[in-house]
Amino acid sequence: MSVESSDLTLSFRLFDRVLASKQNLVVLETKDVAEVVAQFRQFALRSGQSIYQWLDDMGISSLRESEVRVPGSKRMSDALRYILQSMHFGIYLFPDAHSHLRPPNTGLLRQIGRAKGGNARKVVFIGAPMVMPDSLEEVTEHITHENVTPKRPRLRDGRWVI
Repeated sequence: MSVESSDLTLSFRLFDRVLASKQNLVVLETKDVAEVVAQFRQFALRSGQSIYQWLDDMGISSLRESEVRVPGSKRMSDALRYILQSMHFGIYLFPDAHSHLRPPNTGLLRQIGRAKGGNARKVVFIGAPMVMPDSLEEVTEHITHENVTPKRPRLRDGRWVI
């Protein structure tokens, strides 16, 4: 298996775990935030899935087409309102957004967490393990992701060993 297809498989597994969650709010606990975002970006580019990223200085932007941004979404509360009103499928990544979990954001997150309907919208917080406020914990799923680098086989005494 080549490195590229291996990376895509890892990206697909991560995407599938988030998508399979019964909750609309997901905390993806990882030590390597940049690597996880890169995996989602790679998956978005290759699969065409609607995956977005929110950053303080840019707001919501598409991982497939980085120049596509949602105007007026720099503040987290505005971004959450946009997600809540969106009628389209989407996974929205919020890397290292721990400090933004305060009112009015908790109220908007509670609405997103309890939203039911055919169009899945997932809000994914990526970073260090975080404790959600009590009102959000019941509508949040925690997923732990560890970056496991596959061991490369080595040639030892004429045999391939791992």
